[in-house]
Amino acid sequence: MWRAYETPISVEEILRVLAENGSGSRIIAGGTDLLVELRRAARHAPALIDITRIGRLDRVWIDEKDWIHVGPTVTHNQAAASTLLAARGCPLALACLQVGTPQVRNRATVVGNQVTASPANDTITALWALDAQLKLRSIRGERTLLFPEFFQGVRRTALAGDEMVTDIAFPALRSNQRGVFVKLGLRRANAISVVNAAAVLAFDGNMVTEARITLGSVAPTIIRAPEAEAALRRGTLNEERIGEAAGLAAQAAAPISDIRAGADYRRQAAGFLVRRALIALRDGTEQALLSNPAPMLWGTTDGHFPSWKGKALRHSDENSDRIECMVNGKQMVAHGAGQKRLLDMLRENMDLVGTKEGCGEGECGACTVWMDGIAVLACLVPAPRAHGTSIQTIEGLAREETLHPLQQAFIDEGAVQCGYCTPGFIMAGASMLEEIPCPTREQVKTGLSGNLCRCTGYYKIMSAVERAAAGADLHD
Repeated sequence: MWRAYETPISVEEILRVLAENGSGSRIIAGGTDLLVELRRAARHAPALIDITRIGRLDRVWIDEKDWIHVGPTVTHNQAAASTLLAARGCPLALACLQVGTPQVRNRATVVGNQVTASPANDTITALWALDAQLKLRSIRGERTLLFPEFFQGVRRTALAGDEMVTDIAFPALRSNQRGVFVKLGLRRANAISVVNAAAVLAFDGNMVTEARITLGSVAPTIIRAPEAEAALRRGTLNEERIGEAAGLAAQAAAPISDIRAGADYRRQAAGFLVRRALIALRDGTEQALLSNPAPMLWGTTDGHFPSWKGKALRHSDENSDRIECMVNGKQMVAHGAGQKRLLDMLRENMDLVGTKEGCGEGECGACTVWMDGIAVLACLVPAPRAHGTSIQTIEGLAREETLHPLQQAFIDEGAVQCGYCTPGFIMAGASMLEEIPCPTREQVKTGLSGNLCRCTGYYKIMSAVERAAAGADLHD
């Protein structure tokens, strides 16, 4: 899928490699879209540049001018868990929480969502409503683009081949501002938006003084709804005005029909979502989804992968024979895995076949493992990314002859059916129980939302997680 895999240790080195390789290189952070495209031969990228080992690029912070900054390797889960975003960038936090699954959100980055530039990408809609801008760097210099300048069509942006997005910035919501993001998908989790919407309003008492409404998946790029915004200004959020704005937002949409929905349905859904968003802002319920912590599946860690302390790494056709990592507590070396996925390295090079391949595209969760204590999908992690890390698979979860409490609970509750999905469910569930020892039923559902059971045995699986939580010392 790739010939060379570079792991730089500074932004300057990233820019140098980009300049040298030109269109033959591609930055990879989460890789949740890129690896699927490479396997399908939908994209050609002989050289991958992994930027996830560089420290301090995964920060969300606020500057002295009251602007919030999101670094280039901030993951969706890190953004969703940010107290700063919850308080002063709520639409982005809400959008990040609804992207993919917990395992996907542990790798996929907010910047990557922008660069992919699908009109259905949730965080673009939220950031557009927040009036965000992007900073682009190359060895030629630096430039800052507003969102309407950056996005040029379906999966098309103004990003040059030698440029890297180094920052997303937007003005933090003021004390008189509130914002929300809402989404309609074909299922509760891991669903591409049929339509999404974001709204940011400013108030003087009950009077709306400023309004920004954005819609996703209804045009080639995210769009504003200026007539709907104008209908809200200088008035209160009463039922009549909300209904008028929702209708005008629906008229602003120019959707297509595809496999997920027809154009007419999308247009009506756009109006429905804007109405829902405005009611949430009127009633002050926009932060309800953030008030009950969702499982991130990062165990006892803080959700940040360690930075690389050594020299820059390069795995290539000529130098692909050595990937060293700690696997289930043992130092292991894989030879000839430089162009493989982590899933293939574990199964083929290390004979750890408990980690299963179900879909190979991040949809089913069967290949869930822990990388540096954080649950990830092994089918979407390049094997060279595991160099120098600690990997835990289902084979390492038991302690000598004693099963992990969740493994035992699966047996006791009869949660194992055909068994193919079981390793992924147990790795996800065990990570959740380290993070939240006594989860609610809703948290269990959310924590397991990235795993599919082909036998549809979900009730027994949830019961097993609850049994393990109620009767075991999970940190022994």
